[in-house]
Amino acid sequence: MIGARLLRGAAGAAGLLVIGELVLRFGVGDDVVFPAPSTILYEAALLLVDADFLEGLGTTLANWALGMLIAIGIAVPLGVLLGALPPVERAIRPVLEFMRPIPSVAIIPLAILLIPVDELMKVSVIVYASLWPILLNTLYGMHDVDPVAKESLRSFGFGPLAVLVRVSLPSAAPFVATGVRIAAGIGLILAVSAELLAGGTAGIGVYVIQAGSGNRMDLMMAATFWAGMLGVIANLVLLAGERRMFHWHRMRTGAQES
Repeated sequence: MIGARLLRGAAGAAGLLVIGELVLRFGVGDDVVFPAPSTILYEAALLLVDADFLEGLGTTLANWALGMLIAIGIAVPLGVLLGALPPVERAIRPVLEFMRPIPSVAIIPLAILLIPVDELMKVSVIVYASLWPILLNTLYGMHDVDPVAKESLRSFGFGPLAVLVRVSLPSAAPFVATGVRIAAGIGLILAVSAELLAGGTAGIGVYVIQAGSGNRMDLMMAATFWAGMLGVIANLVLLAGERRMFHWHRMRTGAQES
């Protein structure tokens, strides 16, 4: 069950924090400058009332959300189109396979050079990174459509568009949702990475840079903690939405709750 899994995860995280606390407090010398977990958590709690950090958090979330919406708006229709037109997919597939393995972080310096507008550059790299999981999962979903169901609908006189809307899209929807969930984590990584490399006026990555320039390792780790928590929260919310909306898909495929 989801609740049991969350409890196990929380217990594991708490155990790791306790071990880290003991090691840093009593197992290493005084010359170690890395803050203890208790210090990081304390500073992370204080960041929730820090106006500068909250402004940066809002900027990162806004760029991330905009990039995700654009990626979904591009990848889902393109994936449906390619999945519905196999000859077109075969023609474009080599290009997709060439571009897909390129590390998304590696394009940030190029994006900085080509896109002079800071926010547009950051949103663009989020779109690029988030596009691939959604596109490929949409393609997989289109390939997984039951051919018998499509032929049955055609036998009743329904045209290609009706078959697409009534059979293909509902069948592919769970795969699209999984792609969006995977892309959400990747997009958040790129949102913070772009801020770390390009700087700017606000953002979690910018806050980390500023804390580092002041030699505040505790603030750096506290801000990084919240970046990680955003990824965890986004994944849990999207996973819960998947389970609620597409429980029929899990029953059909025989997937088990963990």
